[in-house]
Amino acid sequence: MSKHVLDVGNCSPDRASLSRFLKKHFEVEIHQADQATDALKILAKSAIDLILVNRKLDIDYSDGIEVIRQIKSNPTYAAIPTMLITNYDDHQEAAMAIGAERGFGKLQYNEPSTLESLTRILA
Repeated sequence: MSKHVLDVGNCSPDRASLSRFLKKHFEVEIHQADQATDALKILAKSAIDLILVNRKLDIDYSDGIEVIRQIKSNPTYAAIPTMLITNYDDHQEAAMAIGAERGFGKLQYNEPSTLESLTRILA
């Protein structure tokens, strides 16, 4: 049975790369949102297993941490594993401080730690 991943804020090329990476390793269906309002609408109607939020949203370059904050502040969605996509440790730490799991960066797709953390959720 497929797991459902919500990808928030990536540009088209990054969405394609992320999708290829996830589908190579897991049986997943990927839902896409441009910003928090889109993400919340998808969460309201779909059972999502993992939320991946880009550090800077492509649509307006706003901060992905704010998307995570909105999701984690909603009791209905707070328990859904959420990760920030960034190579910057300080941003990972900030996301974890508000309830996210440690995420990964676009340069870390092939690192064993990235697959390990995703396997815990998507396998």
